[in-house]
Amino acid sequence: MLHSELSLIEQVKSGKLWDIPGGIHPPERKSLSNTAPIDLAPLSPCYYVPIKQHIGNEGALLVNVGDLVLAGQPLTNAIEGLSLPVHAPTSGVVKEIIPHVSAHPSGKPEITVVIESDNKDTAIKSKPIKDWHKAEISALTTHLQSMGVAGLGGAAFPTYVKSNPHKDIKLLIINGVECEPYITADDVLMRSFAADIIQGINILQHMVQPELVVIAIEDNKPEAVEAIKLAVTDQENIDVKVIPTKYPSGGEKQLIEIITGQQVPSNSIPADIGIVMQNIGTCFAIKEAVIDGKALISRVVTVTGESISRPQNLWVRLGAPISDLLSHCGLVAEEDQRLIMGGPMMGFNIMDIMMPVVKSTNCILAPSEYNLPSFGVEQACIRCSLCADACPVNLLPQQMLWYSKAKDHEKLEEYNLADCIECGVCAYVCPSQIPLVQYYRSSKVEIKQEKEDKIKSDKAKERFETRQLRLERDKQARLLKHKESADKRKKALESDGGAKDKIAAALARAKAKKASAGESEAVSSDVKTTDTQDKVAAAIARAKAKKQAQAQAESKSEVTPATVTTANTEPKDNIVETTETVEAKSAEQIKKDKIAATVARAKAKKLAQAAESEAVTTEPSQTKSAETVEDKSAEQIKKDKIAATIAKAKAKKLTQDKDQSEQK
Repeated sequence: MLHSELSLIEQVKSGKLWDIPGGIHPPERKSLSNTAPIDLAPLSPCYYVPIKQHIGNEGALLVNVGDLVLAGQPLTNAIEGLSLPVHAPTSGVVKEIIPHVSAHPSGKPEITVVIESDNKDTAIKSKPIKDWHKAEISALTTHLQSMGVAGLGGAAFPTYVKSNPHKDIKLLIINGVECEPYITADDVLMRSFAADIIQGINILQHMVQPELVVIAIEDNKPEAVEAIKLAVTDQENIDVKVIPTKYPSGGEKQLIEIITGQQVPSNSIPADIGIVMQNIGTCFAIKEAVIDGKALISRVVTVTGESISRPQNLWVRLGAPISDLLSHCGLVAEEDQRLIMGGPMMGFNIMDIMMPVVKSTNCILAPSEYNLPSFGVEQACIRCSLCADACPVNLLPQQMLWYSKAKDHEKLEEYNLADCIECGVCAYVCPSQIPLVQYYRSSKVEIKQEKEDKIKSDKAKERFETRQLRLERDKQARLLKHKESADKRKKALESDGGAKDKIAAALARAKAKKASAGESEAVSSDVKTTDTQDKVAAAIARAKAKKQAQAQAESKSEVTPATVTTANTEPKDNIVETTETVEAKSAEQIKKDKIAATVARAKAKKLAQAAESEAVTTEPSQTKSAETVEDKSAEQIKKDKIAATIAKAKAKKLTQDKDQSEQK
């Protein structure tokens, strides 16, 4: 194994290079911005500093609204896990701590510290590490973390982690390829600060302890190549490799394959095969952190594109809004002007010009529609396989597109979606203008979220099962305790006869009390039943009395036929007397009938009211009897009305007979 590794190092020193599959050669357009030295961007009135600008966990806030801060002062503190602090880019006042548009394709708001500049740019005292080559690796690692140094090549991976891999590293590769069109930040940085970059590489050599360092630069950067070669003239074990221009040769795994001929296995990192890679800009930031004692608060940003009147590279403070850079470089916007953070291949559209510059921002691009046309309407895939031919990772973009649309995450993992570097080559060559990378990014987010949800679900299930076990354990413990107590009581009873007598007496008292309570309830029930029966009997008696009174009234109001016969058979001499007597009796009888009918109706009404009142106050068991009485009262009223009508008819007939008699 050792022999093969040494052979690899010797082979790298021999100058042999390998090729990568696929790849493309898009128009470079780097000459727009690489002809002038790096300029200094003016201070912005306000800086928007997201508290998370790296891969990992955001730090804990150390400042509050209204605090005065100095340039380089920590705004957050690193926490456990993968974490880095962020620092104030200039001196001023913490104006707000609010959600603000993030430097991300989604533009999702993130917690941001808004600093209002005082235009003094007062900085805190620097904290360099003297004699760094004698310092412990752990001390250098902690220092890089406290200075907030992250990878400036685009991924923003915390540098302190990659600088302390805890594995035997044979090869350290410094990536100066910068293969994406338009971007020239690393190119001009190597031209202007080659010596500083080499100092940063020396610090990495001390920390990583590689056998060989290779600085890789594309052959379209001859001035940068010369500057770096001049800076490493007296350096040992540092080799400069000039590689052919091809996109995406600057990808981490692609560059490793070009330099060594080895491929990093799927779901692995370069350290697994003894290789570590860092970016040119990261090496410069390491030098400033360790030797100059400065936190990472600025970086080189390329502001370019055909719509920029003065394209150039600028030293920009982190947190500066993009609107200030565009204004400084002279944006002449087209209709429906596109703005891109990053390059045309791997960048994303800027949704809001107040989006801030962060550690991973290497370019602000304002291209013309003619030179960089926007995507047209997506068409159906014609299965031309151009995407598969151009893929530098040997994936099958067409199949992954289908599974992305179908949200078949298992198949996507089977087709190694995680190995996609999102270089955009597949979308660039697609004749159907399918935004393939967007589909892959969305699927990656969904898969990540699905895994996080599963982890949460598993943890919740584990907590539930643990709780159930604990409850069952406590239950069994209680049962055992109760059993032991019962056994103790049983033994005590067996040994103490007096205790048994006391228990028996207590049981007897309880039974007696229960029996007494039962008798009381029975008596109460009997009393209630008797009261109910009495009320029903009273109602029936009142109904009978009423009925008898009505019968008597009817018997008095009737005129018998014998009386009429007698009147007709009397002698003529007595006719007048008899008629007068009948007439008087008839008038009196009519009056009596009317009075009897009125009395009957009044009694019936009174009985009905009494029945209704008794129905309201009587117990449920009396309902049937009260209803019977009420029905009888209604019937009696009807009979009284009929009797009154008959009495009136009889009186009228008597009057008619009287009139006939008088006529005769």
